[in-house]
Amino acid sequence: MGFPNIPPGVKAIKNGSEDLLSTSNDAGVDFACIINSEVGAILAVMRRNVRWGGYYLSGNDQQEHSLIRSLMTLRKQIFSWQYQWRDTDLSIYLQPFLDIIQSDEAGAPVTGAALSAIYKILSVDMIDRYTLNAERALQLVVDAVTSCRFEVTDPASEEVVLMKILQVLLACIKSKASILLTNQHVCTIVNTCFRIVHQAGTKGELLQRIARNTMHELVRCIFSRLQDFNKAHHTLSGGNIVKGEMDGVHTDNGRYQLGNGSSLLKFDSHSSSRFDISHASACTVTPTPKETVPWDNDVIKDDTRSELNVERERYGIPCMVEIFHFLSSLLNAVEHIGMGPQANSIAFDEDVPIFALGLINSALESGGASLWHQPSLLQLIQDEVFQNLIQFGLSMSPLVLSMLFSIILNLYYHARTELKLQLEAFFSCVILRLAQGGNGISYPQQEVAMEALVDFCRQKDFVVDMYVNLDCDLICSDVFENIVVLLSRTAIPEDSSMSPMHILALDGLLAVIKRITERIDGGCGSVDSKWTLLNSEGYTPIWTVRCNDYSDPNHWVSFIQWRKHMKKVVTSGVKEFNTNLNKGLATLQQAHLLPEQLDPQSLSCFFRYTPGLDRNLIGDFLGNHEEFCIQTLHAFVGTFDFHGMNLDTALRLFLETFRLPGEAQKIHRILEAFSDRYYEQSPQILANKDAALVLSYSLIMLNTDQHNSQVKKKMTEDEFIRNNRNINEGSDLPREYLLDLYHSICDREICFTDKGTACMEMTSSRWLDLIDKSKKTDPFIVSDSKPYLDQDIFAIVSGPTVAAISVVFDLAEEEDIYQICINGFLDVAKVSACYHFENMIDEMLVSLCGFTILLNLSSFEEPMHGEDMKARLAMETVFTIANRYGDSIRTSWRNILDCILRLHKLGLLPAHLVNDAADEVEIFAAASNGKPTENPSPSTDSYKTDVPKKSDGFISRFSQLFSFDMEETRSEPTEQQLAAREQARQIIEKCHIESIFMESKFLQAESLLQLAQALTWTSEQAQKRNDSSEDEDTAVFCLELLIAITLINRDRIRLLWQCAYDLITNIVQSIAIPCYLVEKAVFGLLRICQRLLPYKEDLADELLKSLQLILKLDARVADAYCEQITQEINYLVKSNAVHIRSQMGWRVITSLLSITSRHPEASETGFDSLLFIMSAGAHLLPVNYLLCIDASRQFAESRVGGHERSLLALDLMARSLDCLVRWTGEARKALEEQDAARLCQDFGEMWLRLVQVLGKLCSDQREEIRNHALLLLQNCLIGVDEINLPHNIWLQCFESVIFFMLDDLIEITLTRSHKEYRNMESTLILALKLLSKSFLQLLDRISQLETFKNLWVGVLVRMEKYMKVKLRGKKSEKLQEFVPELLKNSLLIMKARGILSPKVSTSEDGLWEVTWANVNNIDPSLQSEIFTERELEQQLQMAGSSGDLMSTSILAAPESVASTG
Repeated sequence: MGFPNIPPGVKAIKNGSEDLLSTSNDAGVDFACIINSEVGAILAVMRRNVRWGGYYLSGNDQQEHSLIRSLMTLRKQIFSWQYQWRDTDLSIYLQPFLDIIQSDEAGAPVTGAALSAIYKILSVDMIDRYTLNAERALQLVVDAVTSCRFEVTDPASEEVVLMKILQVLLACIKSKASILLTNQHVCTIVNTCFRIVHQAGTKGELLQRIARNTMHELVRCIFSRLQDFNKAHHTLSGGNIVKGEMDGVHTDNGRYQLGNGSSLLKFDSHSSSRFDISHASACTVTPTPKETVPWDNDVIKDDTRSELNVERERYGIPCMVEIFHFLSSLLNAVEHIGMGPQANSIAFDEDVPIFALGLINSALESGGASLWHQPSLLQLIQDEVFQNLIQFGLSMSPLVLSMLFSIILNLYYHARTELKLQLEAFFSCVILRLAQGGNGISYPQQEVAMEALVDFCRQKDFVVDMYVNLDCDLICSDVFENIVVLLSRTAIPEDSSMSPMHILALDGLLAVIKRITERIDGGCGSVDSKWTLLNSEGYTPIWTVRCNDYSDPNHWVSFIQWRKHMKKVVTSGVKEFNTNLNKGLATLQQAHLLPEQLDPQSLSCFFRYTPGLDRNLIGDFLGNHEEFCIQTLHAFVGTFDFHGMNLDTALRLFLETFRLPGEAQKIHRILEAFSDRYYEQSPQILANKDAALVLSYSLIMLNTDQHNSQVKKKMTEDEFIRNNRNINEGSDLPREYLLDLYHSICDREICFTDKGTACMEMTSSRWLDLIDKSKKTDPFIVSDSKPYLDQDIFAIVSGPTVAAISVVFDLAEEEDIYQICINGFLDVAKVSACYHFENMIDEMLVSLCGFTILLNLSSFEEPMHGEDMKARLAMETVFTIANRYGDSIRTSWRNILDCILRLHKLGLLPAHLVNDAADEVEIFAAASNGKPTENPSPSTDSYKTDVPKKSDGFISRFSQLFSFDMEETRSEPTEQQLAAREQARQIIEKCHIESIFMESKFLQAESLLQLAQALTWTSEQAQKRNDSSEDEDTAVFCLELLIAITLINRDRIRLLWQCAYDLITNIVQSIAIPCYLVEKAVFGLLRICQRLLPYKEDLADELLKSLQLILKLDARVADAYCEQITQEINYLVKSNAVHIRSQMGWRVITSLLSITSRHPEASETGFDSLLFIMSAGAHLLPVNYLLCIDASRQFAESRVGGHERSLLALDLMARSLDCLVRWTGEARKALEEQDAARLCQDFGEMWLRLVQVLGKLCSDQREEIRNHALLLLQNCLIGVDEINLPHNIWLQCFESVIFFMLDDLIEITLTRSHKEYRNMESTLILALKLLSKSFLQLLDRISQLETFKNLWVGVLVRMEKYMKVKLRGKKSEKLQEFVPELLKNSLLIMKARGILSPKVSTSEDGLWEVTWANVNNIDPSLQSEIFTERELEQQLQMAGSSGDLMSTSILAAPESVASTG
């Protein structure tokens, strides 16, 4: 017989399906058995009945009933078809059962058995779309079942049949062949099920439940196939309504009618002994008259398709549109459905709306995103469905509201891009209104609304969608901001008592924050902005500005930010406008929100679309008689679209945008403009605009009459009609038209609002305006779960969230709530750190630190609960934030430090808190750089001073847990206390407090600086109080932490140095007695210098200069710590000498070392440092040469350390001459001649300073010292040839060093006691030897100088003094012998070098003359010993004779000299 229903493309399956058919033989046999058993079952039921049993007893086949005959015939044939079921007409073996179902004679049991047979046949899965004649057979089943009639014998059997009807209809829809059904048949199935649902209202609850469940299943099954339908093939115009059993649910005189004329929701309510499903009774409905919003028929049209063809098409989009339209109509109907006296116990006011909403929800869930690909369905949802949902938002039932919110969530998920303004209206008019409570809203209503709101906040992109598309839209309300305000206000209790509502609101806020954190973790949200901001110097009609590409974040992100900014500017301008209209307009013009030259069009748009304006001001302005105001009025009216609106609806919409002024003339002008616009767009039955004007006046008067409490006698219908006679060009308006207007005004007042506050009630006029705006508004922007605007969103939500978390955390008592708050704090901190909201983290930490005040000793001795639990969780959170997001902490470092100090006072800090943190850093750095680390700095703790200490180590005192009073003796801890200590240790370890400081090197500069300043401030405050030992301990603790982070952050020392230096300076200068704080300050400063000098050469001078603070220590403090300070200096010098390169730095070092020269305990270490510097010239530099010489002098002069140290100091100075010689040679080789000469001059001055110091030491009281100094001085004078000192240096040397030293020794000899200065004779002899050797060594250089004669005379004069000096009252024989010999030697050398010889001279003060004049004072015989007469003559001959006078004078000289002698 073939497969007539298989499409051409499937024929190949048939041709190659023999194997498939052969394998289905067994299934065919089974199917035949099923039919046979069902026939037998029906016949058995019939035999029980007297009517049917009579046919069997008669034995007459002619009397056999046609129903029985058809069953018997079928029974005979079924096994002959067992191998050709697909090729057998399906209607043949279904028809006998269908005949029984449609028979009036069959009772309920027989009908039920037939229905069961049909259900089993449909359920065994043997029928599909390719079965022969499947389409006609399935339609026959639907027709038969939906027109089922049977005799009712008892209520129970009736309910059974109804249940089976539902089963069969549902099986038809679920069948594989269901796609063969037409639109009409599907609508008929739904209609029949709905009839049974309503009939079940007077039956048992089980039937009602089954009926409603079947209805849900039908809707789900139908709409689940939506995605399978071809959109283009099944598109139906909005005007084409299926004229079948469910031919559009449209309003006709208050009834919802089917296309065949039968009422869908109005049925006969009488009872009958015979049941007809097509006339099943149901409830009566009287719906409220409702304006029909015209559909936009321009979406898709197919005018060539007839309604009949649509009915007969295989079901698809048309029937779904009708079903959805019907479901939407139920929302209007359920409010007016009455229940009969036999209704069951289910509360009808909840049950019926829930049923209606449930069906809609099932359709949405099943259709999913496919619904929004069908324009007709989408248009229906956008308009009628959504409006009904908003109206249902006023329900008092929490169950209804819960279902309603589920529907809205589904709509948001699948169609938010098409429901922008609808969603705004729902949130503003329903959810936010209910969630804020008050105004007669019950607590269950509020709770359900709040739960729904929180559910929305938990959605991944909800917050971004609301902010981007509504809050940043100029004509939309700030839904997101309103949600945040509502949630934060609800989360904070008013009377300090917590309720689930508060926790729920907090969950909503935290859900917003959580979604932001997830987007941050999800990836980058940066964009390359391509939106060019508009020129701020000129007016731009912001209402008309559009983004270039709403799908590209590079365009829309910056556009949205600009628009949000403009919205804020508009809001600010609105406030000014509401205060003073003229000033407000001027301000708006300055902000370029209005043009400099106002025009009616721009001003009317401003009035029309700007929210928040004072509507009194708008009404007064529009009603003004000035020409510009009139023009603005007409432009304002032109912004309205009144097409298709009733007059009362249009008037409501118009008057909601401003407040009608009180003056009659203004009212007339405004209503006249309105009437012109309305008549232009919706003339309808009005003859002219005058009729519209008069009727508008009449409606306003009626509104006042009906809704003014002072009017006692209200206007009747007849009076209203009589008042409006002959206004339509002399004729009357239809009575029905006027009555509709009358009842509309009576039922719903026209509200005249004073201010621009949005009314939360969605009226029909507002809904029409919303639909109109939705066609013009910007498209919905999808963010793709990227954090493009999360920073802006977080700026709005962060403050209220932190405030709410803090309050809830404070008032809560349950551990799970504690944890919710803690997680919220951490999420807020994470986002704040990401978007640099440092003030938010500070605010949060301040709040958290406030809870740690509750920490006390006992809180760790008992299990965690209550306030102790709260305090500890707060503490852990504080340190978690500090460790994770320390970069973003600013002022709250002080609060964190307070927590640390509180733990410190409790003795709970770990012993290793920053303990030698800097040491670890330095050791690691040294190892990595190949530097030796085996000589660490001596610890200050090893110093033995008389200052009482509170501990023995740096932070080691923290290991003494629970020791509040060091002098108080404590008993042995109990087991409970030991367990508490262990618990405390574990808790503190989890906080990782040490990481805050150990990892401070990773902090941002600003945060690190704030941390340092917090430590400084806390230490200074403790120092100022100084009321107890705890204050000093606090100051020390903060100082040590500051020093530690300074050392850890050596690469950023300049950032921290000033804080550390200022704190140490304050301590050093303000404390005059030895104490632990000043000790830590001094040695902390030294430690910083020790550690940082190798790494911060650019800061070396500043670091070393800071050591001058040590020089400023009070004498008592300096004396107490001198030894320890010297050891630190010694370590600093030995480890960092190569890094000290400036004169200033060395000056500080040598000054500190010089001070130690006279300190018994510190002298040895100080000299060891100097020895390290000067030995072998290892670290002796030109910049520190003179400073080291001066320091050496201090040690040489000091008697601390004995003669040996002084002698060694002298040797250090003398050996430094080698450095000068070396430097000179290096300079001459490396530099140009001019530069080398200049440098050599500097070295000469250094040498001069060296010999000056040695010269002064030649006068030392100790014989060994002064004699050794003389010898060393002599060596320095005669061993300086390689330096090649300038002549002027030598002259200074003789004058300021040699002569000064000689004179000083003579003075000491003459004035001081020989007991003080013993054995001065030998010293004088050594001094004369130094004089003679130095003079003769330099004779060749200085003899050519003009001042040589004076120098020579100085030498002679001092020799004369030394020869004549008296020791112990008499002249020294040794000197008497030594001086002439020394002089003779000098004269002989001068003679040999030709320096001393007679010359022709006319002067008596020549070298020759002055020489012998002074020599004769010492020894007159020396001239004859040096020069014989013959030598003198030879000298004269060589010089030549120049005259008698000259010769006479020369020859007379010896005589005169001799006579003077």
